[in-house]
Amino acid sequence: MNFIVIVSDSLRRDHLGCYGNDWISTPNIDAFAKQCVVFDRAYVASFPTVPHRRDFLTGRFTATYVGWSPLGQRSTITAEHIPADPRPGVADEIVIPEILSEAGYVSMMIVDNPHILENGYHFDRGFDGFEWIRGQESDRWRTSPREPKYHCDPAKIRRRDRIQQRHRRSVANRRYETDTFPARTMNRATQWLEDNYRQDKFFLYVDTFDPHEPWDAPQWYVDMYNPGYTGDVVDYPQLAYVDGYLTDEELAHCRALYAAEITLVDRWVGTLFQKIEDLGLLENTMVIFMSDHGHLQGEHGIIGKALLWEQDEYFSYFPLYEDVNHIPFMVRYPGVEPRRSQAMIQPTDICPTVVDIAKCADPGTMHGKSMSDVLLHGRDDHRAYTVSTPYIKSDPCPATIVKDPWAAILFPRRRTEERLVDPAVDGFDKLQVKSEFADQVQSEDLLFDMSKDPKQEHDVKDQHPKVMEELRADLVRRFEEVGTAKEIVDLWRP
Repeated sequence: MNFIVIVSDSLRRDHLGCYGNDWISTPNIDAFAKQCVVFDRAYVASFPTVPHRRDFLTGRFTATYVGWSPLGQRSTITAEHIPADPRPGVADEIVIPEILSEAGYVSMMIVDNPHILENGYHFDRGFDGFEWIRGQESDRWRTSPREPKYHCDPAKIRRRDRIQQRHRRSVANRRYETDTFPARTMNRATQWLEDNYRQDKFFLYVDTFDPHEPWDAPQWYVDMYNPGYTGDVVDYPQLAYVDGYLTDEELAHCRALYAAEITLVDRWVGTLFQKIEDLGLLENTMVIFMSDHGHLQGEHGIIGKALLWEQDEYFSYFPLYEDVNHIPFMVRYPGVEPRRSQAMIQPTDICPTVVDIAKCADPGTMHGKSMSDVLLHGRDDHRAYTVSTPYIKSDPCPATIVKDPWAAILFPRRRTEERLVDPAVDGFDKLQVKSEFADQVQSEDLLFDMSKDPKQEHDVKDQHPKVMEELRADLVRRFEEVGTAKEIVDLWRP
């Protein structure tokens, strides 16, 4: 069995036709979904971008012991020569390509996501080859033009000096749709398949950063959703509360820009799906398509996936609502009838599933559970609940637990004295929320009855105190099951 894993960053589940969307064009992903086991209850584990990749490559719930940080190094030299990574838990991380290499697999990584390779993050570890499609967001690639043009008042966008100028330099000479990142990344992946499809067995990981901001799809895609717009184009918005920041017209155009990026991704991931079929790989290749998280577009009064203040030097997480936490996830498995699955799964389950299906030796380091029974035998009792969280030493840290029919947002009962500096969200160090911003951050527990309130607009925790007690006990149990340090778990106990 070959394996192909495709990740599209920040792609909202409810913005795909196969998950019920009726206004964004995604024909290729929708057609692929008709060949797949489509998971209706897939949720984030570790949040956001870098922790998600760490989870699926290692099969570990990494937010319980490490935040947004480089993948640890491994060496064939004996331990007395190379000391283990001192970060707790990191020394136990073994990635998919390392496991598969023992079984003779050829592995390749093709990504335009900058955060897992830039600045020594080294997520290429274990792959036989990797290719970084350069220029996305913070990537230090081009040095001209020195003063690229903005499409709105520069005060409306974030990271003007560190990200926006870099990204705009990288795309300044674009002429054709084939110059866009999804096109470049998917074209390179199809070329690699043409060169390698006759390998005895392979693992291919493809990662497109789009539809993550900056939203800069070709104009004809934007015109599909908001033609004739003449106002400010806020294509890399602040991570902020919308009120007092964006007008209704600007927010509507942000939604159109995001939708345009999704359609662009769909067009080009479709070429990869087609190439897999053209090369005859559908009979011996398991293909996973997923996202890492979503992005609020005004829901709950917020645009983004976190909150940043004062020249982006302070930040805080907000609750991982459904729009962010509930992700698209579909698997095409040779010979398995397409269907919808109600099994609750998380990205931590990918590595053990690949190891199981490839019949490799289990390294004994994984927290996830193989989904092979779900895929091959139609079982839906995979997990009783899911837990999703940023690095759990964050302060304040919202952990989301989903257990039918409830979704609860739970915060630590005790605060840590440590002031965390974290590069989460954009790769640049930031201090977690400073005291003068604390009253702007949601840090009280919330409970939603998803059977009656799928948009999570009505907190019902006061009506269900026993449910809250049970869900907190489940959360603590999950942290303990994966070996979280006691002093950290104690912050979360009742």
